[in-house]
Amino acid sequence: MNKQLILVNRPEGLPKEDTWKLETNPIKELKDGEILIKHHYISLDPAMRGWMMDRKSYVPPVEIGDVMRAGSIGKVIKANNHPDFNVGDCIVNWGGVQQYLTTDGENCYKVDDTIVPMPKYLGALGMPGMTAYFGILQVGKIKEGDIVLVSGAAGAVGSIVGQIAKIKGCTVIGIAGGKEKCDYLINELGFDEAIDYKSEDLMEALNEKCPKGIDVYFDNVGGDILDAALTKLRMNARVVICGAISQYNNVNDIIGPKNYLSLLVNRATMQGMVVLDYAKDYSSAAQEMGMWMMQGKLQSREDIYEGIENFYETFLRLFSGKKLGKLILKVIE
Repeated sequence: MNKQLILVNRPEGLPKEDTWKLETNPIKELKDGEILIKHHYISLDPAMRGWMMDRKSYVPPVEIGDVMRAGSIGKVIKANNHPDFNVGDCIVNWGGVQQYLTTDGENCYKVDDTIVPMPKYLGALGMPGMTAYFGILQVGKIKEGDIVLVSGAAGAVGSIVGQIAKIKGCTVIGIAGGKEKCDYLINELGFDEAIDYKSEDLMEALNEKCPKGIDVYFDNVGGDILDAALTKLRMNARVVICGAISQYNNVNDIIGPKNYLSLLVNRATMQGMVVLDYAKDYSSAAQEMGMWMMQGKLQSREDIYEGIENFYETFLRLFSGKKLGKLILKVIE
């Protein structure tokens, strides 16, 4: 039997527990060329909030009655004449919030969990890590000496963005919520400065810690923080729009930037990025990031909670800030 989290309602504002229903259904018999994956870990990401909405986006919405979309990692426990995957293979896939996945192998990628623990493939070596890598290097176009500002800096993406910028010789300022997160940025990840938006006046802090302005702003949160960052742009600055978690649960109008004319004055650019656009280059990025990890230049932290039955309370941590690093749900029976 397979425990599956089914989307049953499209939420308005912050999702409620009845947005989903936990069902137990039989596992389908394998057809020729199919494999059965037992999930060990499921990735919880802010993007999941957008996937529930029936509106135009970079991927189709999750349909009502379908398993909730999510990245996942597990092992093949059965295989029926599959040309690429065998029993025992460790697989990263889009298997959703469920214990088991029957698949023909589409969008499945084999990884080696004897070298790197499974959760890392959902974090630094998974979608968040790839987002950080391509977002800051190819969209942000950082170069040595740049001043880089990162919001959501203690999260799965922001924490990697800041470290890559440091590796490339940049000065890095992170924005995060709370003393614990700001201490983590400075003392463990090597950021140059940290701004606690919960206890500091944001504009005063930006003036103090970015007195020369910023060359790159990597935005994970949107709203007022984006608007404030725009006032600090230097000539030819780049703004990377990765996410806007402060706006995902709005029931009223989205709060957009009032200070956008700073882009004109400073001949700056603002560009959105979706990591799926860089899929063909994931393997080379993972190799370089893996090397940085082995050299001790790149760290990642996984915040892991157990039990598919605890999905809802764990999911809410994405929006309450009660997490540090990559949020992951461990699937246990």
